Amino acid sequence: MREWVIGGAQMGAIQKSDRRETVVVRMIALLDQAAEQGCDLVVYPELALTTFFPRWYMEDQTEVDTWFEREMPNAATRPLFDRACEHGIAISFGYAELTPGGRHFNTSILTNRQGEIVGKYRKIHLPGHVEYDTERDFQHLEKRYFEPGDLGFETFDNENTLMGMCICNDRRWPETWRVMGLQGVELVLLGYNTPAVNAQNSDEGMEKRLYHSELSITSGAYQNATWAVAVAKAGVEDGFPLMGGTVIVDPNGFVVARAKGEGDELIVARCDMDLCQFGKKTIFDFARHRRIEHYGRITSQTGVER
Repeated sequence: MREWVIGGAQMGAIQKSDRRETVVVRMIALLDQAAEQGCDLVVYPELALTTFFPRWYMEDQTEVDTWFEREMPNAATRPLFDRACEHGIAISFGYAELTPGGRHFNTSILTNRQGEIVGKYRKIHLPGHVEYDTERDFQHLEKRYFEPGDLGFETFDNENTLMGMCICNDRRWPETWRVMGLQGVELVLLGYNTPAVNAQNSDEGMEKRLYHSELSITSGAYQNATWAVAVAKAGVEDGFPLMGGTVIVDPNGFVVARAKGEGDELIVARCDMDLCQFGKKTIFDFARHRRIEHYGRITSQTGVER
């Protein structure tokens, strides 16, 4: 049996004025709770260190760069890494990455229980737009501030468990899950910052958005026989509401733990990685059942062609 006690560390709102050091104190508090509950791994959300800054239109690149991290760990996050190492807990969290070459990515990392980074993912499916959009109720400028990720959907062997990562909008695309599924992934870690309302359709409220989020995660987990941990940053950031909905999902697509609110909250589940094997050896035995000669459109075509 290969069990991980996993904590989903949902975070409440982070205001534009909040310092990273203040946010890290909150992250450490959740980590300490996780240690008390015997967690081996704690997963935090997308852009865990700052407010969701792509809602703000900025023309000055110097201002934009203030939201990005040039190294990881850095002075602000070192206490989190140190506490995780002290507890012997692996962690995963998202942040805005500015590379030495000047490239900008929406990034997530994974450590082992010794505090060493063993995996990195850069968000591929960037939603939103590039220029200020007067037709939207609020802006969503990820395409302005980030490049599409260049690392692919890789998996990482972390203490004999194959783990993969994705971020927010990635969860809605079945290709995300299948590429990792084809590598035998057993645990998918994902964080998100999802507005509680649709910027282009104010009638689409949080109930529908929560349903679509959970549907994407449960179906991805089931169709690839993998555990999944999906963690929100939620609450009202500078007047803009983000939805919660943090869940841990088993390889049969069932939710085994779910957050109750929209603030800082830890959910915990004991996850046996060997439960992935039945699905991988039966209905989703890809080697026996996939028919790739009919799937060419998936990689040769983007938009719809009638």
